[in-house]
Amino acid sequence: QVHLVESGGGLVKTGGSLRLACAASGRTDSSYTMAWFRQAPGKEREFVATINWNNERTYYADSLKGRFTISRDNAKNTVYLQMPSLKPEDTAVYYCAATSDYFHTTFYASRATRYTYWGQGTQVTVSS
Repeated sequence: QVHLVESGGGLVKTGGSLRLACAASGRTDSSYTMAWFRQAPGKEREFVATINWNNERTYYADSLKGRFTISRDNAKNTVYLQMPSLKPEDTAVYYCAATSDYFHTTFYASRATRYTYWGQGTQVTVSS
């Protein structure tokens, strides 16, 4: 069992930045691919980014490529999402997820059903 706890959300103005963190605990001796998803009010959960356990591959939603950056520190069992230049449409609850899968394509990395463990989410609100 892996327990995920997100942090770093909050209220920022348009153009502001946030860095989300997701700390994993529990059975972290295994290697896990980590991801961020988000869900805006009234919308379905959508894929943001994934990073494989060995840091060799990252995948991003096409709409967010070049804006957000996912990274991880395996020594700290933590994955990060750097979000600069935030827009009101980035407002959502951001969820961290983990899986033992290793992805080679965005197609599979972006599928929420491929992830076994989920955090409770952290709210990001961007005001105009």
